[in-house]
Amino acid sequence: MVRSGFWGEHRTWEDWAGICLGVVIGLTPWLAGETQSQAIMLHTALIGLIVLVLAAFEFVDLRRWEEVAEFACGLWLMAAPFLFGYAGSTLALWHYALGAVVAVLALFEFWQDWRLTPQELARHGQ
Repeated sequence: MVRSGFWGEHRTWEDWAGICLGVVIGLTPWLAGETQSQAIMLHTALIGLIVLVLAAFEFVDLRRWEEVAEFACGLWLMAAPFLFGYAGSTLALWHYALGAVVAVLALFEFWQDWRLTPQELARHGQ
């Protein structure tokens, strides 16, 4: 069953949005002006890279596990300020907001792909 319409079909702009989110996430320590902790900077760069790579994978081969992994990255990014002890900082606000956007985008993509057959998933982007 192929759904049509703007909201019902997984579009490539969503994958580009994920790639852009990954880049912005990786740059947040510098955007927020909080580069004191190398561990936090490395963690942020790693999460940004993972989000970017997962979004890029969706161009090549659309699978539902990619959205699940992106959703987990969004939740992890929102939890990281508490786990790493920077919950009251400006960087934490960036991570809460960006993590929520990543999680919502992943849920939206997952919802769009939920009823697609493997053959329909394989035709993504064509």
